[in-house]
Amino acid sequence: MAMPQAVKIVEVGPRDGLQNEKEFVPTTVKIELVNRLAAAGFRNVEAASFVSPKWVPQMADGAVVMAGIERRPGTIYSVLTPNMRGLEGAVAAHADEIVIFGAASEAFSQKNINCSIAESIERFVPVAQAAKEKGLRVRGSVSCSLGCPYQGEVPVASVVDVVERFAALGCDEIDIADTIGVGTPKRTREVFAAVTQVFPRERLSGHFHDTYGQALANIYAALQEGIEIFHASVAGLGGCPYAKGATGNVATEDVLYLMNGLGIETGIDLAQVVEIGDFISTSIGKPNVSRAGKALLAKARSEKSTCV
Repeated sequence: MAMPQAVKIVEVGPRDGLQNEKEFVPTTVKIELVNRLAAAGFRNVEAASFVSPKWVPQMADGAVVMAGIERRPGTIYSVLTPNMRGLEGAVAAHADEIVIFGAASEAFSQKNINCSIAESIERFVPVAQAAKEKGLRVRGSVSCSLGCPYQGEVPVASVVDVVERFAALGCDEIDIADTIGVGTPKRTREVFAAVTQVFPRERLSGHFHDTYGQALANIYAALQEGIEIFHASVAGLGGCPYAKGATGNVATEDVLYLMNGLGIETGIDLAQVVEIGDFISTSIGKPNVSRAGKALLAKARSEKSTCV
């Protein structure tokens, strides 16, 4: 299958990237991060989360962040909504898209939310229905699609089953997420080859973590299956608390460098994203784990220092 000529990169740093930070990231920093990402050309930014502050204190300021950002025409601002209360917050905050989630692993579902996969997705029926009535886009995220920290291998049929359940809810897009970063290119192709049989290829996305250093290889494998939407986190922000040694989401800078090298259009300014990665890493006092980002930053600084 021919690779796509253009892809959409969904920037998840402001939400998925920052949610596990122990030190509270100032709201002003979050707002600036979202604004700078949108200005760099991202058509979809995961900006906030409407979950209980008790469970995710880092995301407690979601409403303030959404009220403070500068809305760019044509940019989709997404928020995570686990229930009806979260949806109400999303509607009040004028979100463009809500994100709901379910695991492809029964063990993961039972361990984390104490219910089966079917029960967990059934809970989203009123949420998805109400979101559609309000004119919001709905995105479903299938976690543990390429492996589970509790049961190990996840059958491809289980991923297909969850995709079909999300499709029945009316999801506009569905993410195939390698939550703990254990996937490999062969498995990635197998999973996408299967799920494209039950949901439109152009509305499926790849969400890869880089725990075992396979994220870019998996993205390349997904491109070979014709997938044209990918998630990434600036500076490689984030990490899964269930995966020991996890380095977090694949870094946006690395994904953009790959796409540029392949001649695949993204509409995003890599140089701006490199600067944004430096900004957020410095702001929260964490190392930038993007290899391309660090290399390009060093190169830019070197060139400036040698100018007369």
